[in-house]
Amino acid sequence: MMDCKNALNESGGDFEKAIEYLRKKGQKIAAKRADRDANEGIVLAATNPEHTFAVNVMVNCETDFVAKNQEFSDFVRQIVERSMILKPHSLDEFMHMNLTGRSVQENLMDLVVKIGEKMEVAHYEFIEAPMVTAYNHFGNRLATIVGFNKRGDGAVNDAAHQVAMQVAAMNPVAIDKDDVDQKIIDQEIEIGKEQARQEGKPENMLEKIALGKLNRFFKESTLMNQDFVRDNTKTIRQFLEATDKELKVTAFKRLMLGA
Repeated sequence: MMDCKNALNESGGDFEKAIEYLRKKGQKIAAKRADRDANEGIVLAATNPEHTFAVNVMVNCETDFVAKNQEFSDFVRQIVERSMILKPHSLDEFMHMNLTGRSVQENLMDLVVKIGEKMEVAHYEFIEAPMVTAYNHFGNRLATIVGFNKRGDGAVNDAAHQVAMQVAAMNPVAIDKDDVDQKIIDQEIEIGKEQARQEGKPENMLEKIALGKLNRFFKESTLMNQDFVRDNTKTIRQFLEATDKELKVTAFKRLMLGA
């Protein structure tokens, strides 16, 4: 209230000038707090009603107290719901979405002025696919979205949800071993060699040992080859094939505070 009163005083009672004054003040506050850590916040995933477009958004703030603030959480939900309609395809497009006549960035600055903490949209991810699903872990600190190649019945929908939970729990690096970035593969091979070297293995055996460790890495870190957390007698690949032989994962995104 005092900020609004001061803005009107500074602007000679001109409402529009007072709004501009507050916006500039918000930019100054944001600049002053730019070097502060903003590791708390909310991660929220959602899909459109047709389940063909999903987003995963992380909005950071400085304290857990603000992360639990109703106005902050309402803002995050509002921008996520708006993205279901406008379907931005980049963080820049997301920040420039029209929200109540002004951009997401401008509305965020208003909240910075009001609450007085550094806030930022740290991540915006989306997936478009014939079917998408979203999973929000309790507490809104972790969320996932997953895309699939086809729609299905209730069993397929349940399987999709189980896969989204698997991604949350097991944090795979890729869908399958052929999708793993070559830099990660090279790094794992070098780590495997060094571990074997430190264990005193012969130099001429290091490559073979490292490749064996790489296969274990693929088993543990690629979604289709991971053991299904609900039934470790089968892999995710086997679980999906048992549900629908044609069902495939096309993409997934996982966001977690502090990760």
